[in-house]
Amino acid sequence: MSAEYFLSPKYQMRSLNLLIFATLFLNNLSLSSVKAQTVNIHLVAQTRPNLPAPETLPRPQLPQPTPPETPTLPPPEDLFQTPRETTPTPETAPSGVRDTILVTRFEVIGSTVFSPEELATVTQEFTGKLITFAELLRVSDAVTKLYTDKGYISSGAFIPADQTFKSRGDVVKIQVIEGSVESIEVRGLKRLNPDYVRSRIAVATGKPLNVNKLLQALQLLQLNPLIKNISAELAAGSRPGSSIIDVKVSEAKTFSAQVSLNNNRVPSIGSFQRQIQLTQANLLGLGDGLSIAYANTDGSNDVDVSYTLPVNPYNGTVQFQYNYTSSNVVEEPFDVLDIEGRSQDFAVTFRQPLIQTPTTEFALGITANRRNSDIGYLESLAGERIPFPSPGSVDGQTRLSVLRFFQDWTQRNSREVFAARSQFSFGLDAFDATNSGAPPDSRFFSWRGQAQWVRLLAPDTLLLLRADAQLADRALVPLEQFGLGGQQTVRGYRQDLLLTDNAFFVSAELRYPILRAPQLGGVLQLTPFIDYGTTYNSSNRADPDPNSLASVGLGLLWQSDRINARFDWGIPLIDANSRNNTLQENGLYFSLVYTQPF
Repeated sequence: MSAEYFLSPKYQMRSLNLLIFATLFLNNLSLSSVKAQTVNIHLVAQTRPNLPAPETLPRPQLPQPTPPETPTLPPPEDLFQTPRETTPTPETAPSGVRDTILVTRFEVIGSTVFSPEELATVTQEFTGKLITFAELLRVSDAVTKLYTDKGYISSGAFIPADQTFKSRGDVVKIQVIEGSVESIEVRGLKRLNPDYVRSRIAVATGKPLNVNKLLQALQLLQLNPLIKNISAELAAGSRPGSSIIDVKVSEAKTFSAQVSLNNNRVPSIGSFQRQIQLTQANLLGLGDGLSIAYANTDGSNDVDVSYTLPVNPYNGTVQFQYNYTSSNVVEEPFDVLDIEGRSQDFAVTFRQPLIQTPTTEFALGITANRRNSDIGYLESLAGERIPFPSPGSVDGQTRLSVLRFFQDWTQRNSREVFAARSQFSFGLDAFDATNSGAPPDSRFFSWRGQAQWVRLLAPDTLLLLRADAQLADRALVPLEQFGLGGQQTVRGYRQDLLLTDNAFFVSAELRYPILRAPQLGGVLQLTPFIDYGTTYNSSNRADPDPNSLASVGLGLLWQSDRINARFDWGIPLIDANSRNNTLQENGLYFSLVYTQPF
């Protein structure tokens, strides 16, 4: 194989026909009968159930582990068109070649991928014996095959013509030209910056070009919610061994409006919540996302703003979050105390995936978090606002400066998804944080661990297992405590009925289809479940009585492209002496979410 091979018609046809065709349509590659399932686990700082200000804020969540969003990738032969075989350009004999020669050793020049031992294994068959020129060419073909079998399809080897040979005991040189990418052309984008796609392909196309790594990069881009569809074609470049990657991209809709109704808030400020959220996942064309949400209950108003900016082609991101909550207690008989409060939450998060494939992701991250709350009461009765004596507060105010280190792991295939999250939180006595001199105050250490496993048992039939735990080294302020009770934890009890420093929670749920509506793109599932949680406090603080909650129950879940609705009925197994004034306290929960993409 000569150097001219890389400019020959064979190479041109091979490159043009060898489509790295990632018309993946990965959203259709999963089992077609499986509908999107939504599983939420909130990693959040819980709040005191009878107080207004320490309300729940937007918090890091585990990845959504749903089989439809973890498609089975097709085999490579379905992603690549088989190249049409052509007759190779005849290779001329180097000067000085006799009818046969005895080769003692082959010297492979230009290889950076394979070790001398690996190359020697390939050429061993042709050393130490008399070989013809045709057999000599087979050696370079064998080296080329070693490259192509490992995915280096644009690399090749040839016998340099500028060498002479002895009839006995000669060393023959084999030249390798390793494939490289000359340019990456991106077409079809309207709002998304082409460099967003180009940079993510470039990290997988270092020299020598490996088609398997390139395919994986395309698969990851296909899984990106900003991209509806992507395909790529490999063509010959202007230099021997170089290639041009022609990428065609179709953008997904990135703007959406969402309206939701539920009764998942703390009853003290009104359990019925209305929320509207606007999301633009590609605000400036950088792949940056902006989300703005407003929610209210009879006694609260919440504003959430989040902005996420990609900072490197390895999907590292920086996220800025802000939340403002104003609330007052409307639940009788506490409403006469005129308890009202305000809270603000600022957070800056850097998250970097270290391992990222279509089936696996492992990421590390750090969050700098500032949390402020101010609670007062009796203003209407006393004529002035009196600081409310919340645990860990000073004059009704709580100020926290927290560093959080987290680790995310997700493993998925066509049948199951496993996701886990670990977070270490360090409360710092810095930036005017509240220091009351003894726990609870701004100084603390806690660990939060979460895991969930989803198994596809049959079409639209899922088994969901969840676990959540928190451990703290001392008493915590209400903003950082673990809340147990409610639709996200133990159903059958009011939201955050138990609020403690340490807790453990497990849940098992089956989702069984009872009605499919293909014309609506939805499925209705019956969801029997069992929940259990136990809690205790640190620093000799008294534990609640009871300190454990357990329930069994049944629910209905409707999921379609735009509407998700859920109704749960939880039956408490442990008496908690609740007043049963709300649907929550009677074990009834509902949620309705409508999403409209634009």
